[in-house]
This record gives sequence, C-alpha cells and structure tokens, in this order.
Amino acid sequence: MKISELVKKFPEEKDMGVLSRPYFNHSIEFKNIFTQAKRAEMLETAGLNVFFFPSEMISGCDLLSDSGTTSMTNEQWAALHLGDEAYGSNRGYFKVMEQVREIFGEEFFNDPNSRRPNAFIFHQGRPAEDALFTMLGRLGSGLIIPGNGHFDTTQANIMRNNIQPMNLFSPELMDESFASHFKGDMDVERFEKLLKRSHNRIPLSLLTITNNTGGGQPVSMGNIREVSELSHKYDIPLFFDACRFAENAWFVQQYEPGYRRKDIKTIVREMFSYVDGFTISFKKDGLVNMGGGLFLKDGGLFMKKYPDIPDALMGYQIDKEGHPTYGGLSGRDLMTLAVGLKTATREEYLTYRISQVRDFGEELHRRGLPVMTPIGGHAVYMDVNKFFADTRMQPEDFGGVAFTAVLLAAYGHRAIEMGYFAFGSYDKKTKKETLPEFNFVRFAIPRLRYEKQDLDSVVEAVEFLYEDRDKIPPVRVTYGRELPMRHFKARFEFRK
Repeated sequence: MKISELVKKFPEEKDMGVLSRPYFNHSIEFKNIFTQAKRAEMLETAGLNVFFFPSEMISGCDLLSDSGTTSMTNEQWAALHLGDEAYGSNRGYFKVMEQVREIFGEEFFNDPNSRRPNAFIFHQGRPAEDALFTMLGRLGSGLIIPGNGHFDTTQANIMRNNIQPMNLFSPELMDESFASHFKGDMDVERFEKLLKRSHNRIPLSLLTITNNTGGGQPVSMGNIREVSELSHKYDIPLFFDACRFAENAWFVQQYEPGYRRKDIKTIVREMFSYVDGFTISFKKDGLVNMGGGLFLKDGGLFMKKYPDIPDALMGYQIDKEGHPTYGGLSGRDLMTLAVGLKTATREEYLTYRISQVRDFGEELHRRGLPVMTPIGGHAVYMDVNKFFADTRMQPEDFGGVAFTAVLLAAYGHRAIEMGYFAFGSYDKKTKKETLPEFNFVRFAIPRLRYEKQDLDSVVEAVEFLYEDRDKIPPVRVTYGRELPMRHFKARFEFRK
C-alpha cells in the first residue's frame, strides 16, 4: 500500500483537537523577576495607574494593549535591514503602496505622480484620525459622526474638533442569550432614524472593525453592506476604523453564510468595496511596532463631496509628520510594514491568533468568570459590574481600576480598565460623574508573543482574585478625574 493511501485512514491535522502553532520561536528574551512587595511599591509610586508601571517589572503577561506589541517575524527583521532612509520616495514607500493596493484595492493608493493624493502615511493611527477630523471640523458646527463604537482616542479626536461622536452599539452586544458572532454591528434601526432627522449634520459615518469599544466583537459583511447603502442613500461617505481588518475578515469567513470558501484577501476586498475611505493603525493588523495611515477611495463619495480636503490633508501631513513618502516613519519601519501586511492576511496565522484569544476567554468563562461571549478577535473583556456584583463596590469606586492594580501587584499581569473611568467623564462644576454604557477590564493579547502556559497563568490569577473579590477595596481618584483622556494621566489610591 502506498503511504498516500494509508494516510487517508487517519484524521487530518486540521481536524485534531490540539494543533501545532503555525510558527516556531526564533528569538527569546528572559524576564526580570520581581517580588510582590517590589511590584506593589512601584505601583504605589505610579499612583495605581498601570500605564506608569515599568514594563521590565512585569514578570507575567503584559495585556495592556495589542497595539504595537507584536513580535515581528524573521522576514520583517530581515526587511528592516533593507530600509532606505532617503528623505523622499524611499524604497519602503513603494513597497507599502504595492501592499495597500493589493490588499485593500488599487483605488486606495494613487500613483504619487497622479496629482490626486489619496494615501497619507502617519506614524500611527491617532495622527491619521487627527488629520481627518481636523479637516471635517472646518466644515462647520453642530456636526455628528455616528459609529458602531468609537474607541477612546477616536472619540477624543472627534470631540477635539467640536464634533459629536455617537455610539450606536448593537442591541445584542450585552445579551448573553444572543449567540451571534457579530455583536460588533452598528444598530441599523437607530442609524436610519438618525439619518432621517440629522443627515445634513453628518459628514461621514464610521464602522470600527473589529469593535474595540464593544468587546472586540466583529462586524458582519451584511451590516457593512447595509450601513454603506444607508449612508450613500443620504449622500454620506462611510469610513472604516480598520485597525483589525484581517481579524474581522476571518470572522466573516468562519461564521457568515456564503463566505466559508472564500479566501481572506477576497473577503477584505469586498469589505473595503463598501467604504469611501479608512483610517488605520498598522500597529494592530499591520503586525508592526509603529505606523498608521489615512486612505481615501479615488472616485469614492468622500473625494467627490469634499474635493479640497485631499490637498489640505497633504499639507497637514507635511506640517505634522514630514514628506508624504515617509509620513513620520523611518524607511526601515515601512519595509517591515510591507512584510507585515502580507503575513496578517495569511489564514493559518489568523486561525491560530484568534483561536488563542478564544481559548483564553473560554477558559475564563468555563471557570465562572464574567467575560463577554462569544469571545472577540484581539482581546477578552471582563464585565466589572458582574465581577463585583455581590460586594460593596459601587460604580464610582472604579472597581476595574482596583482590579487591574491588584492583579499587577499580586501576580505580575497587566490588564487595563476600559469602562467607567476610561470612558466616563467628570464635571468639576456640578461634581457629577457621567458613566458610559459598559464597564470592562480588557485583556488584550499581543500577536505572536505568548503561548498557552502564559495565558493559563492569567486565568488562574483572575480566578484567585474572583474568589477573594470582597477583599479588593474601592479606589479614590487623587489626580486627573476631570481631565480628558483621563485614564492615561490619573492617579489613584485605595480607600480603607
């Protein structure tokens, strides 16, 4: 018998319960090990703000963010050495142009000699958002930008330009009985009502893929299509906040009828066929440590409706970042980005990456810990209110901040509060706190960085804290309660 016939009697690797990783370790770095006492002392100095805690003292998992924390591949490290540091039109710029056109569509990156600028590179996603919303802010007052869930920095950039961000979360987002894999969708019914009464105040609509504020949940192709049709019906351009576009495409492939046999790149192309532009932080699905961009569809509604904005954007980019062909990035950064975009759309990579996040979240759920289900693509979100439901913790005690401080000091794992403090606000005059719809702690998983044993240790630590949750005291804000983007700046102390 030939071995080709013999192996048919055995299940294929993809059908087995435990799969080998689609990569192997090429380089390692040993951690510094610090005691609980040392971590607690440092956290006290940092005012319980985990952003100010030195990363070299984290002996567990650093799950503060998945942005720019990727472990790069050997192809990317090799590409870094090929970086061309010319001030204008460096080699990496053209490599990135080639990848953007191949992945998202040729209409999103015109030839630089075409005199129709529509591709703007920035050092990360935030300045790309700043540039876009600064231009829109010049259109007039009273503007609204609706979305399926604006993230903190997106919301801040919108508000800084005197525009009102409006979150239209899916009504099923927090409904555990609703089994959809697309809880990141925009609420189309509310969106249509908004369009009917206020379409003349909406310069563009925005879909974040995946929905970071809304539990890292993906957005369905059906919702993208419907939001696009409604937006265009009222002559309103649609944009993506496209940071996790590849992960969103994987969910469409796996769970949306009609897409199972389509490859990731085909799905991405269809997703972007419905939008008129997008902002992106390449620090997520670009698999790089730095980079971002703003891309406008040539011939799309945005460029037709606002013909003067592209040239103004280029001027703004030059003022803030540098020449358009490097946009605040070194040539070597651009080279690693060109390679990273290729890797991010590989199905075997995406399957392993998202499965790792899912397995981590499902293990937390299996142990009775209150996490959002189904698990999203880049992070696991724990419901703070449910975690502290039977304790003395009150909304303005900011239990999520208290939890992350104790987790870091006691067990060396860093997570981030993404709830009442991060997305809330305080009016100094009225002394009233405005709380957001959701109250999460987010465990964001860096790409290609951790293995199962690492994340299992986080599960065990969270379970220990849950069992002793009544011992976690409330926090008091000692500095920065009234500041914008306060979670990056504030200081806290535990109350007795």
